[in-house]
Amino acid sequence: MLQAEATTLPVRHHWTLGLFRSELTTTFRRWRTLALLGVLAAVPVLIGIAVKIETSDGGPVGNGGGGGPAFITQITNNGLFLVFAALAATLPVFLPMAIGVVAGDAIAGESNSGTLRYLLVAPAGRTRLLLAKYAAACAFCLVAALVVAASALAVGSLLFPLGDVTTISGTQISFGDGLLRAGLVAVVVAASLTGIAALGLFVSTLTGSGIAAMATTVGLLITVQILDSIPQLHGIHPYLFPHYWLSFSDLLREPVYWDEVLKNLGLQGVYAAVFGSAAWARFAAKDITA
Repeated sequence: MLQAEATTLPVRHHWTLGLFRSELTTTFRRWRTLALLGVLAAVPVLIGIAVKIETSDGGPVGNGGGGGPAFITQITNNGLFLVFAALAATLPVFLPMAIGVVAGDAIAGESNSGTLRYLLVAPAGRTRLLLAKYAAACAFCLVAALVVAASALAVGSLLFPLGDVTTISGTQISFGDGLLRAGLVAVVVAASLTGIAALGLFVSTLTGSGIAAMATTVGLLITVQILDSIPQLHGIHPYLFPHYWLSFSDLLREPVYWDEVLKNLGLQGVYAAVFGSAAWARFAAKDITA
């Protein structure tokens, strides 16, 4: 009996990994996903070209007014700052909307296309299927953030000089150290999106329409961001998942200021746990008819 259980456990792990690989393949083969990544990659290109054109006469960005995304005024001095500016520009809207589309379609899209029942006929189980869907959504979070960072680094190196990085604290670090911090920032940005991914997955279990799930997730994202921008509601701001999104800028201090970064990661963990559990409770009890 013990031997049977021992042989069953690796099989289950193998099936779970196979299911995750299948979800990854399905997700990144969709034209919609590739189009989203293409749009995200185009944002740093547009920012870089706009900054290059505006500063072609030697003037400062925004005529010295400091307008635009964070870090944009430093791009002309060091192209690496285009990575931080692009992530700051895409994080409030473009990145979470892309995650909302992918996560919102995770279960509802399968139900709408009539493939959800067949997925559950295989010995996957609802829990493992849901975990695979969420893991694939989190993988998309990481890939999306890295696509923005990689595109920004390529454009920044082509249009602007590269060199030692001046931190927010006013000290200088080497370009290699700055590059490592850029990679860390991209990972933190990806982790910042895991909360909206869990929310989208939960919404996806509530409906059989992929379009409705995606629209609802994006609508909730916009609503929460509006609430986070109203000063009179400052009491609830620390509990809203976008509130600490831009805390990644503290990674560019010397030494690194971790307080709000850790608050952000902890808050995303809470949202992932709450809405992940809600998605599991809903999906486990859901009557699958399609």
